[in-house]
Amino acid sequence: MKNLLRGTVLSMAIVSSAQAATYVYVSNAEDANIGMYTLAKDGSLTPGEKYDAGGKPVMPMSVSPDRKYLFAAIRSKPFTAVTYSIDRKSGALKEIGRGELAESFPYIYADKTGHFLLGASYGANLVSVNPIGKDGKVGKPQQVIPTARNAHAIITDRSNHFVFVPHLGTDQVFQFVLDQKSGKLAANTPPVVQMKAGSGPRHIIVSADNKFAYLLSELVATVTTLSLDPKNGQLKETSVASFLAPDSKLVAGAPRGAISGPGTNAPPPRDVSNDIWASDLHLTPNGKFLYAAERTSSSLGGFSVDAASGKLTYLGSTPTEKQPRGFAIGPSGRYLVASGEKSETLSVYAIDQASGALRLLNKYPTGKGSNWVSIVNTD
Repeated sequence: MKNLLRGTVLSMAIVSSAQAATYVYVSNAEDANIGMYTLAKDGSLTPGEKYDAGGKPVMPMSVSPDRKYLFAAIRSKPFTAVTYSIDRKSGALKEIGRGELAESFPYIYADKTGHFLLGASYGANLVSVNPIGKDGKVGKPQQVIPTARNAHAIITDRSNHFVFVPHLGTDQVFQFVLDQKSGKLAANTPPVVQMKAGSGPRHIIVSADNKFAYLLSELVATVTTLSLDPKNGQLKETSVASFLAPDSKLVAGAPRGAISGPGTNAPPPRDVSNDIWASDLHLTPNGKFLYAAERTSSSLGGFSVDAASGKLTYLGSTPTEKQPRGFAIGPSGRYLVASGEKSETLSVYAIDQASGALRLLNKYPTGKGSNWVSIVNTD
């Protein structure tokens, strides 16, 4: 009887392992679709279907905390949030609903309850909250808050009580308190953290232990470590590190048009070919390493992270896809997948678990204008 029971448990574990998989989703702005890939344990990608988004450019995406739904924002009128259900066994997407968005959003974020979709608008200088139904469908905006120039991202801390919004145009990070029942945002005290003039705060992420936030500055290619007080949600700058290669000849950039992409705002008339133009940052799941992307040089900068202080130490720069706007790190922390807006391939890198060095494993075909990468593990 014991052997039979042991065999049954083993069989169930094998079945569960076989069903669990890791899927990569890439939004292709110019093709107006989302590509799906399966990420194997050895880091290889198997391309799957491409799913029509019904509008372009389709850009930012967010995954529900239960990993049942993928949300994608369309940045042309009518501004729309598309909800796709994620098939656990195959990774296939199925459109199940469309919701109205208040504006064109370069960043959307499903809060940790899965009940609200937060958005930040670069061109309209505002943030908003949309309800998410139990069926994953996005409702109409329930709150729209004017903020400051060029709101570029919006996230919660790990407790889901506090919300942070970098503003590229005013070099500020707005601080909000989130009512988890109603989804209402209210200004924290103080409501704003002022960063260095001309730095251009763009994206922000929070460490797994909720002690630190890391802020990427688009115009100077730095990552700022900020301490996070879990009691009051206040951020405080502690250190700054550059991820430009030592021999880089790039110069500080300046704010650009509301959207970079097909059929959108024209670029400014000045020459921007030598401007710093940083885009995205992510931590490995174990918090040991942080990576940041720079578009003009088409590179990924790497840092080691001191767990006690949050301080970053520059490790080096790795060439990547042309004009990388987005990338993601798999849940195992072993692989990084990068896209490029001016490239029609994806790069998969192995992350050395001791040194943090990136090693290119392979490239895979993707669509035009690839800009956002989301990775979902169904285990």
